[in-house]
Amino acid sequence: MAIRLKKSYRFAFRSALLVTVISVLVLLGLLWVLVAMNWVLVGLFSVLTFVFSFIVLQIRIENFIYRQIKRIYDDVALLESSDLTSGPITTDMKTLTEEIEKFAKDKKIEIDTLKIREEYRKDFLGNISHELKTPLFTVQGYILTLLDGALEDKNVRKKYLQRANKGVERLIYIVSDLDLITKLEVGDLNLERIDFDIIELIQNVFELLEMKAAKKKIILAFDMDYKDSIYVHADREKIQQVLTNLLVNAIKYGQEDGTTEVSVENLIKNKVIVRVTDNGEGIAEQHIPRLFERFYRVDKSGSRREGGSGLGLSIVKHIVEAHDEKIYVESTEGVGSEFSFTLEKTNSQNDNTFILNN
Repeated sequence: MAIRLKKSYRFAFRSALLVTVISVLVLLGLLWVLVAMNWVLVGLFSVLTFVFSFIVLQIRIENFIYRQIKRIYDDVALLESSDLTSGPITTDMKTLTEEIEKFAKDKKIEIDTLKIREEYRKDFLGNISHELKTPLFTVQGYILTLLDGALEDKNVRKKYLQRANKGVERLIYIVSDLDLITKLEVGDLNLERIDFDIIELIQNVFELLEMKAAKKKIILAFDMDYKDSIYVHADREKIQQVLTNLLVNAIKYGQEDGTTEVSVENLIKNKVIVRVTDNGEGIAEQHIPRLFERFYRVDKSGSRREGGSGLGLSIVKHIVEAHDEKIYVESTEGVGSEFSFTLEKTNSQNDNTFILNN
């Protein structure tokens, strides 16, 4: 049947004892008045009365409590709760109360989580709709203009086709980034971990973004002169993407004639931390918890004017976490921002062969 409650036995015992005492007193009174006192009869009557009362009370009480509590379990089962309905039914009121309280707490957490996810879903759908709609309408506008008669003008035709192509490229860029994030989230992206020099990789990214930084007169530099190599164990291509996305963001939101510095510091015995620091406009504190969400924008108008898919930081977070590493952000409005992430140092690298900034 069910797990029996020890308290119900105590209750039945006390009740049966009370019934027995009252019954024996009544019997003693009758024997005193009507017949001679027979202590053997009194003893036998007491035992039989107690046993009979205990059994009847226990069975009745347990059956009553069990039926009532089973209704609770049946009602809860409708909510598909694996925690409360997976085990045997207990008639222990203290245990039941604890289980119900835990069930209610878990359900509240689930409801709160669902509300947060629903808000995130709404934001995500609204953002992706905007991101895709803008280049789609741009491409459609140029094509319709060409179809309405501009196709005959060779110069206009070439110019509009080039602009339409840029819109298509932006769509491909957004879809590719979304595909990458999806693969990272489901663990479907294989990381090709190798030992490589992180200093050399950073220098390569500096060279790739040199022209982009020069347009805003921003200098990309190390915080110090790294004379020796610093080897890490990671996916070189993916870490390059992380550095590129972080530096592109630093250039976008950095002040003209400013500087973006990258440092590589010793964190613990087998870890280094890479820091990307800019002296740009900074980020308000309320935005920081949502920075790594897909399409989340601190300054919607500004970031769209600068371009990009709105997925850069989300990709950074997923790549770093796919390496089982951590990413951090610190920012002060009007001062600048610092993004940092950890990497595993290669086991073959001697700590004495390179200089780290401590």
